[in-house]
Amino acid sequence: MRRHAGQRWHYSLRCPTSLTRAIDLVERVIYTPPGGPPQGPPPDSAIYRIMGEGNIFRMMRDFYKELENSELRPLFPADMEQASMKSAAFFVTILGGPPLYAQKYGPPRMRARHLPFEIDARARRVWLECFDRVLEGADVKYGFPLEHMEGFKNFLKNFSAWMVNKA
Repeated sequence: MRRHAGQRWHYSLRCPTSLTRAIDLVERVIYTPPGGPPQGPPPDSAIYRIMGEGNIFRMMRDFYKELENSELRPLFPADMEQASMKSAAFFVTILGGPPLYAQKYGPPRMRARHLPFEIDARARRVWLECFDRVLEGADVKYGFPLEHMEGFKNFLKNFSAWMVNKA
């Protein structure tokens, strides 16, 4: 086998280490939530119009600070600031703004992007708790329209249920 410059190998498998994650994924049984993909409506696009892009990015930065101090930290990359910006680009689109995520990273396909990470019901609960803490006072801190809070939280519950991939 030929090795490209700078490529590391996992010697027990005789393949590049970048493939070991894919091999682990293939060998793992992937749980699929019984409800399937989120069925509820997306968040109201008025959220983006009212908050604006900057406030969404600030909200997601604060959310990632919560995640950084949670038991979920090992699931995230070293650069949490960059991770928060990537997530914010997704949420800008979901909340009615331009397709920032797709323009920079390609189609969202969030379930597929999360498959390499084992996400169970507990991880989902912790993720939602982190988001709930950020959403407390979000009307004042980020200009989040309270009349759309319930719909947004319902979206987060449905979305996060679809990310669960381990029973």
